[in-house]
Parts: sequence; C-alpha cells; structure tokens
Amino acid sequence: MKRMLSRLVIASGVLLGTCAVPVSQAAEPGAKPDLAKGEQLYVNGDVARGVISCASCHGEAGNSIIPINPNIAAQPYEYLVKQLLDFKPKGDHPPLRNGADGAPSLMAPMAAPLTDEDIRNLAYYLSVQPLNPETAASATNEETMERGQTIWRGGIASRGVPACAGCHSPNGMGLPGKYPRVAGQHPDYIADQLRLFRSGDRANSTEMFEIADRMSDRDIAAVADYAAGLR
Repeated sequence: MKRMLSRLVIASGVLLGTCAVPVSQAAEPGAKPDLAKGEQLYVNGDVARGVISCASCHGEAGNSIIPINPNIAAQPYEYLVKQLLDFKPKGDHPPLRNGADGAPSLMAPMAAPLTDEDIRNLAYYLSVQPLNPETAASATNEETMERGQTIWRGGIASRGVPACAGCHSPNGMGLPGKYPRVAGQHPDYIADQLRLFRSGDRANSTEMFEIADRMSDRDIAAVADYAAGLR
C-alpha cells in the first residue's frame, strides 16, 4: 500500500510540491507582510475570529518549551507560509498535513480561521525571531550519537537514504525558501514528523516521504536526537 502511495505521490509531485509556496500563491501579487500584525496575532490571537494565540503552544517568539510542539522561530518565511496552507483543506481535497492514521492534525482547527494575510504576517514575524539558545532542544542520547551523525552526514547508502545535511545544511539551519531549520528542534517532534512522512499521513513532501520510507524506527530516533543538538 505504501509503495502504491509512493507512486501516486511522485506522480502528483507538481501538485504537492516540496519547495515553499510562492508568496503570490498565498495572497495577491505584491502584498507585503506586516511584522506588527504578525506579532499581535501570534501573541494575542483574535478571539472574535476564533484565532487562538500561537504563543500558548509555541512559546515566546516561537521558542517552544513543549517537546511535542515545534520551535518555529527562525524558520524560513516561505516554508512557514507553505506549512500553514498545507494544514488547510484544498477545496474538496483533505489537508496535505494530517495526524497519525489520517486523523486531522492538531493544527487543522488553528489554521482554519487564518486568512492568507494572517499567514503571511505570522510567517514573517516568526522568520525574523531568533532561536533562543536557552530553550532550544539538544541531543541527549549518547548511545545513538554516532549513528545519528552518520545518517546526518552520509545517509544510509545501502537503502538509498541521502545525507540529511545535503538539504538541511551541515549545521541544521536549513535552506531559506526551501528546507526548514531542524537544529535545536525537539527530537520528539522531528521523530514524529519522520514517522508521519513514512506513513504518508503527512503528504506535503515527495522527497521526505521517499526518504522516511527507507528509515527504521531506530534510524529515525538516532538522527532526530542528533539533529536537535546541531547549531
């Protein structure tokens, strides 16, 4: 079943996309994000529209201290726009990002009331916030450190898993506009996302589906912990 899904995902790669969504697809061409509005919405939400404060889950300025909620400070603007859009249904099609076993993601009701302008403003605000070194996650499992480093730097050649550093950069800071920062990210969250990619429940990256599908739980745990400690 997964292999069939793999072929379908590859065939629809143009639709799903792995790069960030251009700003013009999130709103009218030429629209510019508003930093102050993004901060206001992030900190306070908008009760009248059912928008919950992002800070309640993702922490001050996007620096989460809750392991299941990702650090979103210092993520690329385009990447954040794309992810928020992918939590929302596309017409009659379900969201590209779902939870385990296809259940709605916890972010689905959070993203639902956001307008394209809200998404641009929030993404811009978060993209310029620094990752707080005092609250950022770190690698903690010495037993898997070597394996995690090997996968990060060289991949798993026997199974066709490429080096993570090739896309997310050697220091884990990602490539702006295309690949997210994983340095300092909570290892539990990284591992959860790799499993969701592997199962196909998170279907917004053809590349990551194919990569995670070749990784064991042991591989995922090791590289997730190692990535968390990068800076």
